[in-house]
Amino acid sequence: MTSAPFFQPVSGMDLPRFAGVPTFMRLPHVSLDDPRLAEVQVGIIGVPWDTGTTNRPGPRHGPRQLRDMSTMIRAQNGATDVRPFEQINCADLGDVAPNPADLQDSMQRITAFYERVRQAGIRPLTAGGDHLSTLPILRAMAANEPLAMIHFDSHTDLFKDYFGGTQYTHGAPFRRAIEEGLLDPKRVVQIGIRGTTYDSEDRDFAESVGVRVIPIEEFHARGPEDVMTEAKAIVGALPTYVSYDIDFVDPAFAPGTGTPEVGGPNSFQALQVARLLGGVNIVGADLVEVSPPFDASGATAFLGVSIMFEMLCQMAQQ
Repeated sequence: MTSAPFFQPVSGMDLPRFAGVPTFMRLPHVSLDDPRLAEVQVGIIGVPWDTGTTNRPGPRHGPRQLRDMSTMIRAQNGATDVRPFEQINCADLGDVAPNPADLQDSMQRITAFYERVRQAGIRPLTAGGDHLSTLPILRAMAANEPLAMIHFDSHTDLFKDYFGGTQYTHGAPFRRAIEEGLLDPKRVVQIGIRGTTYDSEDRDFAESVGVRVIPIEEFHARGPEDVMTEAKAIVGALPTYVSYDIDFVDPAFAPGTGTPEVGGPNSFQALQVARLLGGVNIVGADLVEVSPPFDASGATAFLGVSIMFEMLCQMAQQ
């Protein structure tokens, strides 16, 4: 399959990367009301929302910085030679408009946006936003059946609640998603989990429902290739959502995030695990928790969009 000329990104040879209106990877912007929406196969979407954050805020500004840094993405993957923009029609579908004063209303807005994307037959690639953003996305994407999931993170995000009963935070989206029947827990694998803890409540829940947790010690001992072979066996051929928290990466390489944890993968391994998603039936993916206030150099955002490009290359190969 070959993409239409309209969906080709602007080349840095034609317009300098620091010029022009920024869009994700310099792709055309297509709104949900644009007649050309029917031609889009993968839509890149921003979710500028961080009301689920419980410590250092800032991911609401992530999509804008990720867009700016994505002007450095070129047409061809230097490691695999994949040219995704020539294989599928990709477009920047803009941002979901959240309500920063109302968490529940924001989640309803996000779900409604993604329902339109799903109904149009478009696979979404999302730039967050904190990790609670994934829950309303899953409510739209798993409307017909529970999904499998490959989850890269330093935290499980499986906690029951925060502060004595608050259930909707960036530490709980996948607990809610499993409870709501959006994810098949026996087809969920979480990679890179680490850091100090309050207790083992989240790990106990994972074990009780069949979620496979691969802690960082096991990841380093086995290596990315072996771990990803297992991850792909867990999800099999089922429709799979890929959720990638930038704090999966060691803060030496990705300091711009709200809840960093030391001891993680380096930037090459961060790209490698996304590159090893080949063969996974990816129906949607996200990259979340980039926080520009803690990313003065923009290095975290550039790593983030580089990971998004690797995921996009795998989506193009399907």
